[in-house]
Amino acid sequence: MTGKIRVQDKFWKYYREVVRKDMIPYQWKVLNDEIAIKIERERNDDSIPNEKSHAIENFKIAAGLKTGNHYGWVFQDSDVYKWLEAVAYSLNEYMDEDLKALADSVVDLIAAAQEDDGYLGTYFTIEAPERKLKRLGESHELYCAGHFMEAAVAYYEAVKSEKVLTVACKLADYIGRHFGEEEGQIHGCDGHEEIEIGLAKLYRATGEAKYLELSKYFLYIRGTDPEFFLRQKEEEKESTPLIAGLEKFPLSYCQNHKPLLEQDTAEGHAVRLVYMCTAMADVAALTNDEKLFAACKKIWRNIVDKRMYITGGIGSTVIGESFTFDYDLPNDTMYCETCASVGLVFFAGRMLENELRSEYGDVMERALYNTVLSGMALDGKHFFYVNPLEAIPESSAKDPAKSHVKCVRPEWLGCACCPPNLARLLASLEKYIYVQREGTIFANLFMNCDGEFTVHGNPVFIQQETDYPWGSVKNPYAEEWQGNIKFKINCKKETEFTLGIRIPNWANEYVVRVNGKEEAVEKADGIVSITKVFQNDIIEVSLDMKIETWNACLYVRNDIGKVAVSRGPIVYCMEEADNGKYLHLLSIGKHAEFTYHFDSDLLGGVGVIKTKGYAHMLPPQKELPLYQKQREVVETREKELMLIPYYAWANRGENEMQVWIRQER
Repeated sequence: MTGKIRVQDKFWKYYREVVRKDMIPYQWKVLNDEIAIKIERERNDDSIPNEKSHAIENFKIAAGLKTGNHYGWVFQDSDVYKWLEAVAYSLNEYMDEDLKALADSVVDLIAAAQEDDGYLGTYFTIEAPERKLKRLGESHELYCAGHFMEAAVAYYEAVKSEKVLTVACKLADYIGRHFGEEEGQIHGCDGHEEIEIGLAKLYRATGEAKYLELSKYFLYIRGTDPEFFLRQKEEEKESTPLIAGLEKFPLSYCQNHKPLLEQDTAEGHAVRLVYMCTAMADVAALTNDEKLFAACKKIWRNIVDKRMYITGGIGSTVIGESFTFDYDLPNDTMYCETCASVGLVFFAGRMLENELRSEYGDVMERALYNTVLSGMALDGKHFFYVNPLEAIPESSAKDPAKSHVKCVRPEWLGCACCPPNLARLLASLEKYIYVQREGTIFANLFMNCDGEFTVHGNPVFIQQETDYPWGSVKNPYAEEWQGNIKFKINCKKETEFTLGIRIPNWANEYVVRVNGKEEAVEKADGIVSITKVFQNDIIEVSLDMKIETWNACLYVRNDIGKVAVSRGPIVYCMEEADNGKYLHLLSIGKHAEFTYHFDSDLLGGVGVIKTKGYAHMLPPQKELPLYQKQREVVETREKELMLIPYYAWANRGENEMQVWIRQER
């Protein structure tokens, strides 16, 4: 993204205000253990620490300001770093002096916890200084370092804090001294990718080529020495694991099973995979590395074509929070971690930096409006780690294999990576609206916003007006169409450039008008492009935002005979609160007709879809035979079905939910 963008959209403004006014203060209290809440384990596993956060306290102990022991995961520091990054983006939009003073104090605390040689990591400073960098398969040391670098760059850009950038560079220099190809350096990488993203951002902020080279080093060494983590473990065989059980996973869990350029499928821990791909695409764009970008595209194709849920969720199993195999997309035992979809948005954004294709924006939009938003309650104080496509409260409570599937969002999580990840993405949403390349400004996401750009040395102002995502405003040109986006372009002097506009893959038809006159503009790679000399012009795009039903590929066993319903970018679901229990007994007809209306009083204001469907009625007797020789004749009654946006489910108490709906043939 190039230029300065200010978001004014009602839909997204709500979430960004929730981040600023609710999530950031709430998370600060959690990080300081100042609030009485229940911290839930994300699944049935007694080893997950869930007594408190202790994250800020860890820094105080590491800085010598207090005495005590480290508590929490070895990567607990990253919760603080992501909080600081979210604060930075929030301050960039709205300068709150009290919040800035608080963030400055956190920077001071981090600087005090940093060791003289540049090392930064509270667990190892407090508990095990002799184990630094010696168990990289588990330690998350470079993972945390990468998150701090991202936060440091964001905070520097927001408030010009030289101190935070100095701490980040000192840490990066420490890592640069210890890792590399020279004799005496460590020839390996972290088990959890992230340092690669942080170093690339640090390069952009400082112009120091050594940080970009180090990022590239960590990418290219991955998978070249499959025995590296094992050797480190053997050298430390008398020591206890840093994360128990992690050593049981295969090397594909951390994408260390083969060299980077040879990886062509999405394997292992979903968050690690998309973080790796984000860095790959970023470094490819910065260095014009065509081989690296080609490797990105192979993994992208495998995710999007064979391993992604219709909601933009990724990760098919709780075991290792991982991908499994092509077309394995169970709806009720999947993982679909919020962080994974946040990472998918990052990955798609970096792909757009390399290549302007609508598909990257389509996937970004799908993940953003569905799984990402599903990760938080409307109040900004309850969060999902896992985002199922089908949920039954009794199954979650009594089936150990589904303990990760929550039917109500917890107040906080033992592994709290998702809440601050959500906050930092939503607070930085303006970074994903446009992409500027040479003489092209590409509109990727649609929301009410103002943008300032420089094209050929001339200032260009673009005001975007839209009724996205609800499409509740009638199109004056086509009554049945409601997806309207208007671009008001103003240049102080005549400037020739290309305005590219993504046509979403859900839109079957579209119309483009230039200054009120309809023009036939063909799509190329899903993008319509208007090239002209602009000064005071209006470009309008109207999208066919009708309700659609989707069928999964026949290889997806779990969705045979079922359909999913969407309208525009939003996937819909049935919830027990609207349709009663036993959602599996409900179905819709093959030629069902749908109605749509916007309900301003429901769930903060949402678009609602209704249709006439069918309910298979349970026989009156309480006890039913488990098996019968002949299928019992079951009464089927017509029933009105109500669907709500998937992201808004679980905001009305514990109840069933289902995305894929059985279809009568």
